[in-house]
Amino acid sequence: MIIQLDLESDIPIYRQLVNQIIEGIATGLLNPGEQLPSVRSLAADLGINLHTVNKAYTHLKQEGFLQIHRQKGALIQPHSMPQADTPFKHKLMAEVRPLAAEAICRGMNEDAFIAACRAAYSSIHHNKGGTTP
Repeated sequence: MIIQLDLESDIPIYRQLVNQIIEGIATGLLNPGEQLPSVRSLAADLGINLHTVNKAYTHLKQEGFLQIHRQKGALIQPHSMPQADTPFKHKLMAEVRPLAAEAICRGMNEDAFIAACRAAYSSIHHNKGGTTP
């Protein structure tokens, strides 16, 4: 999996890293039990601070996407993820709500907003197995 960071983006680097790893899991580019590079190695490869990578890995561990072992390092969660439970649905609503509000402010109608959400979901879901769009 190739990680591409936009150092000029308003999205924090650790968040970009988190988002790309989650998308890699969703598309099957990263498989359960697969080992990720060490914090130092990934930081050096990407040319970013190791604390940024550590923050991303810690976040992914807290969200259940990674397991971190002292000897093996960071592994993609080898067990299945929990289903979309109530806390996840609350998190989803909290993150989608501001986007919906901005879409309304920018004159986007509900159908267009839903179509954009559907397109984003489909582009990831249909790329399962590691193909790129």
